[in-house]
Amino acid sequence: MNKAERIKRTRVPEVDPKLAKRLPPGQALTERFPILHEGDVPVYDLEKWDLKVFGEVDKEVILSYDHIKQMPQTTTTADIHCVTRWSRFDNSFTGVKFSDFLEEIGVSPKSKYVMLHADHDYTANIALEDLLKEDVLLAHSFEGEPLTGKHGWPLRLVVPHLYFWKSVKWIRGIEFIDENKPGFWEQNGFHLNGDPYKEERFSGEDLPIPEDEWERKDFD
Repeated sequence: MNKAERIKRTRVPEVDPKLAKRLPPGQALTERFPILHEGDVPVYDLEKWDLKVFGEVDKEVILSYDHIKQMPQTTTTADIHCVTRWSRFDNSFTGVKFSDFLEEIGVSPKSKYVMLHADHDYTANIALEDLLKEDVLLAHSFEGEPLTGKHGWPLRLVVPHLYFWKSVKWIRGIEFIDENKPGFWEQNGFHLNGDPYKEERFSGEDLPIPEDEWERKDFD
Protein backbone atom coordinates (compact mmCIF):
# COMPACT_ATOMS: atom_id res chain seq x y z
CA MET A 1 0.00 0.00 0.00
CA ASN A 2 1.53 3.35 -1.00
CA LYS A 3 1.53 6.44 1.18
CA ALA A 4 -1.49 8.03 -0.50
CA GLU A 5 -3.61 4.91 0.03
CA ARG A 6 -2.47 4.62 3.65
CA ILE A 7 -3.45 8.22 4.38
CA LYS A 8 -6.90 7.70 2.92
CA ARG A 9 -7.65 4.79 5.27
CA THR A 10 -7.13 6.58 8.57
CA ARG A 11 -9.05 9.03 10.71
CA VAL A 12 -10.00 12.64 9.95
CA PRO A 13 -9.14 15.12 12.72
CA GLU A 14 -11.84 17.57 13.78
CA VAL A 15 -11.09 21.25 13.20
CA ASP A 16 -11.57 23.57 16.18
CA PRO A 17 -14.31 26.04 15.09
CA LYS A 18 -12.24 28.88 16.59
CA LEU A 19 -9.46 28.08 14.11
CA ALA A 20 -11.64 27.37 11.09
CA LYS A 21 -10.64 30.50 9.16
CA ARG A 22 -6.92 29.87 9.65
CA LEU A 23 -6.66 26.10 9.81
CA PRO A 24 -7.47 24.31 6.54
CA PRO A 25 -10.13 21.57 6.68
CA GLY A 26 -9.02 18.27 8.15
CA GLN A 27 -5.80 19.64 9.67
CA ALA A 28 -4.56 19.20 13.26
CA LEU A 29 -2.61 22.02 14.89
CA THR A 30 0.77 21.24 16.47
CA GLU A 31 3.50 23.34 18.08
CA ARG A 32 6.12 20.79 17.06
CA PHE A 33 7.81 20.51 13.68
CA PRO A 34 7.44 16.90 12.47
CA ILE A 35 10.23 15.41 10.36
CA LEU A 36 9.05 13.55 7.26
CA HIS A 37 11.15 12.88 4.19
CA GLU A 38 12.31 10.17 1.82
CA GLY A 39 15.86 8.82 2.13
CA ASP A 40 18.72 9.72 4.45
CA VAL A 41 19.69 13.27 5.35
CA PRO A 42 22.39 14.35 2.87
CA VAL A 43 25.81 15.52 4.04
CA TYR A 44 27.20 18.51 2.17
CA ASP A 45 30.47 20.25 1.46
CA LEU A 46 29.38 23.81 0.77
CA GLU A 47 32.49 24.39 -1.33
CA LYS A 48 31.08 21.87 -3.80
CA TRP A 49 27.35 22.52 -3.36
CA ASP A 50 25.52 24.26 -6.20
CA LEU A 51 22.04 25.13 -7.44
CA LYS A 52 21.23 24.89 -11.15
CA VAL A 53 18.55 26.87 -12.99
CA PHE A 54 17.80 25.36 -16.39
CA GLY A 55 15.19 24.25 -18.92
CA GLU A 56 12.91 26.72 -20.70
CA VAL A 57 14.89 29.85 -19.82
CA ASP A 58 16.88 32.39 -21.79
CA LYS A 59 20.07 31.17 -20.11
CA GLU A 60 21.16 28.46 -17.68
CA VAL A 61 22.75 29.47 -14.38
CA ILE A 62 24.71 27.51 -11.77
CA LEU A 63 25.01 29.18 -8.37
CA SER A 64 27.18 28.58 -5.33
CA TYR A 65 25.86 28.85 -1.78
CA ASP A 66 27.79 32.12 -1.34
CA HIS A 67 25.97 33.58 -4.35
CA ILE A 68 22.62 32.90 -2.71
CA LYS A 69 23.67 34.25 0.69
CA GLN A 70 24.83 37.48 -0.99
CA MET A 71 21.39 38.13 -2.50
CA PRO A 72 18.81 40.34 -0.72
CA GLN A 73 17.56 38.46 2.33
CA THR A 74 13.95 38.35 3.53
CA THR A 75 12.34 36.96 6.67
CA THR A 76 8.70 35.89 6.48
CA THR A 77 6.32 34.47 9.07
CA ALA A 78 3.74 32.04 7.77
CA ASP A 79 1.59 29.02 8.66
CA ILE A 80 2.54 25.70 7.11
CA HIS A 81 0.34 22.69 6.35
CA CYS A 82 1.41 19.10 5.67
CA VAL A 83 -0.64 16.65 3.62
CA THR A 84 -0.37 14.18 6.54
CA ARG A 85 -2.73 16.52 8.43
CA TRP A 86 -0.50 18.60 10.69
CA SER A 87 -0.34 22.38 10.60
CA ARG A 88 2.01 24.72 12.45
CA PHE A 89 1.33 28.43 12.88
CA ASP A 90 3.71 31.42 12.80
CA ASN A 91 6.88 29.91 11.34
CA SER A 92 9.73 32.31 10.65
CA PHE A 93 11.95 31.49 7.68
CA THR A 94 14.81 33.55 6.25
CA GLY A 95 16.17 33.37 2.74
CA VAL A 96 15.74 34.83 -0.73
CA LYS A 97 12.30 35.53 -2.13
CA PHE A 98 11.89 33.53 -5.32
CA SER A 99 10.90 36.66 -7.23
CA ASP A 100 14.08 38.40 -6.01
CA PHE A 101 16.08 35.30 -6.89
CA LEU A 102 15.01 35.41 -10.54
CA GLU A 103 15.75 39.12 -10.72
CA GLU A 104 19.19 38.69 -9.14
CA ILE A 105 20.27 35.97 -11.56
CA GLY A 106 18.78 37.76 -14.57
CA VAL A 107 16.86 34.73 -15.85
CA SER A 108 13.68 35.14 -17.91
CA PRO A 109 11.46 32.03 -17.79
CA LYS A 110 9.87 30.91 -21.05
CA SER A 111 7.31 28.59 -19.46
CA LYS A 112 4.61 28.66 -16.78
CA TYR A 113 5.67 25.56 -14.85
CA VAL A 114 8.66 24.41 -12.84
CA MET A 115 10.04 21.04 -11.81
CA LEU A 116 11.99 21.27 -8.57
CA HIS A 117 14.88 18.85 -8.15
CA ALA A 118 16.40 17.76 -4.85
CA ASP A 119 18.91 15.19 -3.72
CA HIS A 120 17.80 11.53 -3.59
CA ASP A 121 16.29 12.19 -7.06
CA TYR A 122 13.28 13.85 -5.46
CA THR A 123 11.12 16.10 -7.64
CA ALA A 124 8.03 18.25 -7.19
CA ASN A 125 6.10 20.20 -9.79
CA ILE A 126 4.73 23.70 -9.23
CA ALA A 127 3.30 26.56 -11.26
CA LEU A 128 5.51 29.61 -11.70
CA GLU A 129 2.71 31.87 -10.43
CA ASP A 130 2.82 29.99 -7.12
CA LEU A 131 6.56 30.53 -6.81
CA LEU A 132 6.20 34.27 -7.43
CA LYS A 133 3.98 34.90 -4.39
CA GLU A 134 5.46 37.31 -1.83
CA ASP A 135 6.09 34.78 0.95
CA VAL A 136 7.79 32.08 -1.15
CA LEU A 137 11.45 31.70 -0.20
CA LEU A 138 14.58 29.79 -0.95
CA ALA A 139 15.25 29.47 2.76
CA HIS A 140 18.43 28.72 4.68
CA SER A 141 17.25 29.60 8.23
CA PHE A 142 14.34 28.85 10.54
CA GLU A 143 13.50 30.91 13.64
CA GLY A 144 16.76 32.84 13.28
CA GLU A 145 19.00 29.78 13.14
CA PRO A 146 20.38 27.79 10.17
CA LEU A 147 18.08 24.99 9.08
CA THR A 148 18.93 21.61 10.55
CA GLY A 149 19.86 18.86 8.12
CA LYS A 150 16.54 17.11 8.79
CA HIS A 151 14.65 20.24 7.77
CA GLY A 152 16.52 20.85 4.54
CA TRP A 153 19.88 22.53 5.22
CA PRO A 154 21.58 24.16 3.43
CA LEU A 155 18.64 25.30 1.28
CA ARG A 156 15.00 24.45 0.95
CA LEU A 157 11.99 25.95 -0.75
CA VAL A 158 9.17 27.33 1.42
CA VAL A 159 5.76 27.65 -0.26
CA PRO A 160 3.35 28.30 2.64
CA HIS A 161 0.11 28.39 0.63
CA LEU A 162 0.50 24.81 -0.67
CA TYR A 163 0.85 21.51 1.18
CA PHE A 164 4.37 21.27 2.51
CA TRP A 165 5.58 18.47 0.24
CA LYS A 166 5.88 21.23 -2.37
CA SER A 167 8.38 23.02 -0.08
CA VAL A 168 11.26 20.90 -1.31
CA LYS A 169 14.13 20.12 1.06
CA TRP A 170 17.76 19.92 -0.13
CA ILE A 171 16.92 21.70 -3.36
CA ARG A 172 19.56 21.45 -6.10
CA GLY A 173 17.76 22.27 -9.36
CA ILE A 174 15.03 24.55 -10.71
CA GLU A 175 13.89 23.37 -14.13
CA PHE A 176 11.40 25.41 -16.17
CA ILE A 177 9.11 23.07 -18.14
CA ASP A 178 6.38 23.44 -20.77
CA GLU A 179 3.74 21.28 -19.05
CA ASN A 180 2.69 20.79 -15.45
CA LYS A 181 4.17 17.29 -15.24
CA PRO A 182 3.93 15.30 -11.97
CA GLY A 183 6.88 15.06 -9.61
CA PHE A 184 7.74 12.23 -7.19
CA TRP A 185 4.71 12.30 -4.86
CA GLU A 186 2.41 13.45 -7.64
CA GLN A 187 3.28 10.24 -9.50
CA ASN A 188 2.41 8.28 -6.36
CA GLY A 189 -1.18 9.37 -5.79
CA PHE A 190 -0.84 12.94 -4.59
CA HIS A 191 -2.56 15.95 -6.17
CA LEU A 192 -0.89 17.86 -8.97
CA ASN A 193 -1.41 21.25 -7.27
CA GLY A 194 -1.79 20.78 -3.50
CA ASP A 195 -3.94 23.65 -2.18
CA PRO A 196 -4.74 22.85 1.50
CA TYR A 197 -7.86 25.02 1.60
CA LYS A 198 -9.29 23.05 -1.32
CA GLU A 199 -8.09 19.75 0.22
CA GLU A 200 -6.10 18.94 -2.89
CA ARG A 201 -4.38 16.01 -1.22
CA PHE A 202 -4.80 13.16 -3.67
CA SER A 203 -5.32 12.71 -7.38
CA GLY A 204 -8.91 11.81 -8.27
CA GLU A 205 -10.27 12.06 -4.72
CA ASP A 206 -12.68 14.80 -3.63
CA LEU A 207 -13.08 13.66 -0.01
CA PRO A 208 -9.90 11.88 1.08
CA ILE A 209 -9.39 10.49 4.56
CA PRO A 210 -6.21 11.66 6.30
CA GLU A 211 -3.76 9.95 8.63
CA ASP A 212 -2.22 10.69 12.04
CA GLU A 213 1.09 9.02 11.19
CA TRP A 214 2.97 12.28 11.71
CA GLU A 215 2.21 12.08 15.44
CA ARG A 216 4.59 9.11 15.66
CA LYS A 217 7.43 10.75 13.73
CA ASP A 218 10.49 12.54 15.05
CA PHE A 219 10.28 16.23 15.86
CA ASP A 220 12.85 18.97 15.72
